[in-house]
Amino acid sequence: MPATRPNILVIQADQLAAQALSLYGGAAKTPNLDRLASEGTVFRNFYCNYPLCGPSRGSMLTGQLASKVGVYDNAAELPASEPTFAHFLRRAGYHTCLSGKMHFVGPDQLHGFEERLTAEIYPADFAWLPDWTTGEKGFEPMRNTIENGGVCAWNMQIAFDEEATQKSVHKLFEYARAPDDPFFLFVSLSHPHHPFLTQPEYWEMYREEEVPEPTVDRLPDANLDPHSQRCRKMIGLDHSDVSADHARQARHAYYGSISYFDAKVGQIIEALEASGLKDDTAIIVTADHGEMLGERGLWAKDCFFEWAMRVPLIVHLPGQSQTPMVEQNTSLMDLLPTFLDIAGADVGQDHCNQDHCDLEGASLLGLVTGAAEDWSDEILAEYTADATTTPIIMIRKGPYKYIASTDDPEMLFDLRVDPNELNNLAEHADSAELLSQFRARQAEVWDLPRLNDKIRRSQKKRDVVRDALKQGRAEPWDFIPKPDYSDTYVRSANSHEVIDRKVRLPAKGYPLPKNH
Repeated sequence: MPATRPNILVIQADQLAAQALSLYGGAAKTPNLDRLASEGTVFRNFYCNYPLCGPSRGSMLTGQLASKVGVYDNAAELPASEPTFAHFLRRAGYHTCLSGKMHFVGPDQLHGFEERLTAEIYPADFAWLPDWTTGEKGFEPMRNTIENGGVCAWNMQIAFDEEATQKSVHKLFEYARAPDDPFFLFVSLSHPHHPFLTQPEYWEMYREEEVPEPTVDRLPDANLDPHSQRCRKMIGLDHSDVSADHARQARHAYYGSISYFDAKVGQIIEALEASGLKDDTAIIVTADHGEMLGERGLWAKDCFFEWAMRVPLIVHLPGQSQTPMVEQNTSLMDLLPTFLDIAGADVGQDHCNQDHCDLEGASLLGLVTGAAEDWSDEILAEYTADATTTPIIMIRKGPYKYIASTDDPEMLFDLRVDPNELNNLAEHADSAELLSQFRARQAEVWDLPRLNDKIRRSQKKRDVVRDALKQGRAEPWDFIPKPDYSDTYVRSANSHEVIDRKVRLPAKGYPLPKNH
């Protein structure tokens, strides 16, 4: 890496299953991601720590399980007092900037980012609060997005991602005017998250036969575990399935949306190159969670099966020899220490010392460079939102995946021989010792009855606040950007010559295109 501290650019997709990408053996056409992967490191077994947007990001931002920092669901507030990677990098001298979504709930809409370029795409209040006292609530709009999937010219998602991408491009050229100051730019796009809609040019990239059918068809109700049954009920699929044509169109649009995301990645990296910053910038591409996409008859996320949990990770370091592929189990909680390792910084003794460490992740840099001698190979994950009324947890250790809650039967899969998770080893007598080990580890990490009580109390408190804030004068928590154009365009206090000199890159000497 460069002698000076490298810049860090992170591009995150929403609801992108690793299995769909060509670099993981999938069918999506992603030339920009493929090119970046060929020059960097691909993590084959990279997981989210919570299969839902807001809590997954809360875990990623803090390097801790979402339940440890109180981000139980999509209407839970990350405490302003909880340090994030943006805080640590900012303290280390980085300019920290967010463009796009992050699902921040509550009055703190920055959480360590010095600058935020766009508004949030989803509510910043407690609107999406689950209620475990009334049972699992339904979410019919999800079924509607499957049945109405297909092609569109424009929608909210496209508008949001176009803005987030364009503002990121502008920001990179702005950074290029002060190349000695390191930056951390996090670009968080909404694609390929449902609704399953894509523009014609991306739909037409795929012939119908190029869009894969689910690897595992819809399972009979008798073969579905209780949580899968609840997930189907939540989105209105408990009485009838969506038609085969609707499902096929939704999958087609999903793959088109992945190609759209890839195009945005290409735009951002092209700007990084044109601005002269690429050789000094670490590039990381990932996602917050996956998408079941009809596998097992399930859609969206909210469960611990591989299509919902495995996400891509590409790490591209400037001027560094890299391992092409990492097979070890790794997760989004590892990103905070990785970013700090790239920056040559740490969290400090107060946050992590020989007696206590809040962080549950570890730096991936040694795996990228080939210097890592050992790795825990363990993934911790949890789910405490809709389609359940009690916490559900997951542990992956080596090839084994363990899923448990206080209400549902345990599940245990050996992903080496059962990658589709169809043979529940927890039902086999010869798995007793392995189950005992996982139960002991679960007890070390989670006190499930106590966590259940904490979540229910949190839901009741947030319900009071939500109802109260509907009364009287509204003071929304939504973030509204306030751009400053004084150094971008000509104003009375500056001159055209000064602005042109500051905005033009490079100031002189850019090669003219050859005439053809």
